[in-house]
Amino acid sequence: MSQTTQRAFVVEHLDPELGPWSALEYGCIARESHDRGARFLLSSVPAELQMPADLAATKGLEVEQRSVEDIFADKKERVCLLDPAAQVELSPEDGDNFDVFLFGGILGDDPPRGYVSLTTIFILDRTSELRKKGYVGRRLGPKQMTTDTAVRVTRLVVHEKVPLEQISYVDYPEILINEHERTEMPFRYVKDAAGQPIMPPGMVDLIKKDADKSIDLF
Repeated sequence: MSQTTQRAFVVEHLDPELGPWSALEYGCIARESHDRGARFLLSSVPAELQMPADLAATKGLEVEQRSVEDIFADKKERVCLLDPAAQVELSPEDGDNFDVFLFGGILGDDPPRGYVSLTTIFILDRTSELRKKGYVGRRLGPKQMTTDTAVRVTRLVVHEKVPLEQISYVDYPEILINEHERTEMPFRYVKDAAGQPIMPPGMVDLIKKDADKSIDLF
């Protein structure tokens, strides 16, 4: 990558809905990307999807109805698909080989239970489509990450040149709902300086709220 080329992180959305979990993740990715001089694009966004006002006002967010194939049609060889089925793991050298880092997609489904199953299925399906179209793939390790974590890890590797194995992680952290209830998040997160999982602002409160809803169903 030349010094004048701006890196871009791209999430294919495609779904006509946007759940609150995804909105928090997208806002976090946009802010972090903007702060570090990178672009963040939501591509293939359906025309009928209205972004929440606070998300739409977030610095660094670019919303595109065009697909990634159209946006970067002239530089396909510079697009890296983050693919759990890839044979090669992402490395700091990939920051020189690619300018665009593509994440297969996200559903506007509300977690906790639906977030894990439906989102995972959707991402893998869209990623397989992009793989068949010839995009070069890289892997982020063996454990499932949230979308904001996947972008954060990618940025640490390609921008800050930290090898995957040197990033500090928290796997499957427990969130305290109340004095009697805990919930385990089935994801890998980047660890902050205090040893806690990095999550978007407001995410823990949303997890607790959704957990309370689930408890009320029984």
